[in-house]
Amino acid sequence: MEQVNIRTVSANDVDRCYEIETVSYEGDEAATKEKITKRSRMYPDGFIVLETKDGIAGFINSGCAYDVVMSDEAFKELVGHDPDAPNVVIMSVVVHPDYQGKGYSSQLMVAFIERMKKLGKATIHLMCKERHVGLYEKFGFSYVKRSASDHGGMSWHEMVIAL
Repeated sequence: MEQVNIRTVSANDVDRCYEIETVSYEGDEAATKEKITKRSRMYPDGFIVLETKDGIAGFINSGCAYDVVMSDEAFKELVGHDPDAPNVVIMSVVVHPDYQGKGYSSQLMVAFIERMKKLGKATIHLMCKERHVGLYEKFGFSYVKRSASDHGGMSWHEMVIAL
């Protein structure tokens, strides 16, 4: 397996992260460049990138909350985000299509979970499509429910892991 570097996002990474987001997500589900920029500035501890020898191939970004309401669209703008809150909400787990199938999303998720444990977080929440439920269960996430969110006109499922 190719050597990779997983690190905290920097301001110089925003354009590449936006590019990856837009080519990887369907329809309206991709975050805007403004949202990615805001997430990188407001919570860099919860925004990691995976680099290969060719550059950034994928990333995970998140925010923190005391009360998690996964269908809250305003939270994607980090409204209500508090870096000291115990509950992490993942907003994107994404690997560029050219780099998929190489285990990079798994490496990102393992690194992200470890980072959140070290930061003393209590839980990590995410929403995913039905086809990804089994993948997240392999990392220890539990299925919560079908989400009320229709973000991007899609059907979503809520999952959580206690750290």
